[in-house]
Amino acid sequence: MSQHKITQAPIPMRLVGPVRIVGDVVDDSVMLPLATYETPLWPSVGRGARVATLAGGIKATLIDERMTRSILLEAADASKALAAWQSISSRIDEMNMVVRESSRFANLINLHNQIVGNMLYIRLEFTTGDASGHNMVTLAAEKLQDWILGEYPELKYTSISANFCTDKKATAVNGILGRGKNVVCELLIPRELCERRLKTTPEAVVDLNIKKNLIGTMLAGGIRSANAHFANMLLAFYLATGQDAANIVEGSQGIVHAEVRNGDLYFSVSLPNLIVGTVGNGKGGSEGLDFVDENLRLIGCREERAPGENARRLAVICAASVLCGELSLLAAQTNPGELMAAHVKFER
Repeated sequence: MSQHKITQAPIPMRLVGPVRIVGDVVDDSVMLPLATYETPLWPSVGRGARVATLAGGIKATLIDERMTRSILLEAADASKALAAWQSISSRIDEMNMVVRESSRFANLINLHNQIVGNMLYIRLEFTTGDASGHNMVTLAAEKLQDWILGEYPELKYTSISANFCTDKKATAVNGILGRGKNVVCELLIPRELCERRLKTTPEAVVDLNIKKNLIGTMLAGGIRSANAHFANMLLAFYLATGQDAANIVEGSQGIVHAEVRNGDLYFSVSLPNLIVGTVGNGKGGSEGLDFVDENLRLIGCREERAPGENARRLAVICAASVLCGELSLLAAQTNPGELMAAHVKFER
């Protein structure tokens, strides 16, 4: 079979910002690299970034982090599957010794299970340092699966990936248990700034969020999701920083919450499934792309830090870009004609 040359598919990219972010992980003003064909996204995110900075900055909190892979094993019946699970779940320390044979950075932190008939689904949860961890956790899961089958001969192999992970699919389990980095970004916008820069009121944004993002998504049958367009900012940010873009499927399962507080607008985005990394495929070495390395350096994610700190910083900056774009779009949609006017101006 002939090997075809690897080429690049150029996508328009622009730096937007800066935006001020405050919190334990990031306390800095940063530019946002965004690669997208949807060019109105740049001025939209830019408007959100400007408002956020004038309002004192986005408060970002990293709630949790874990990367998952699920395996599927079978027993003779449900009672034997349960007995095996009860034993396996008590042996995490031993299992971590197995994990360390496959990686210096993977660490098993938790297990979850589901039993269906005689089938035992085990969801393995790991921390993965600065890597997003796709391959790391799959390799660790394979080593663990071999170990389990050796320790429990009453079980047999069915699959190394059992869809209880869940990778690149819209499911409830990721929002409930988490997959990747869980980040919340919050902003308090003074009424005057909201009216002057966003051309709307706090009440109008809160009302639209309820009627569009919450009720509209419920009517549509959305899963663990209530937002206008998280996926737009995620895709643009993921492509610019060398992430696996397919992970926007679970990444876009996030929630917008807005309130009027003493006349001002409290606005937040919660993203429980941000799968990002600063090392790994596409981000360095012979297969790395120069623009990815440049963007990671630009936003301060190539510094000498403790393992995992660069990836945490990346996740927070990513979430901040989502808030900027979401805020700007919702504000625009409170005004008839504003959204389409922007698309006609920039894309027609």
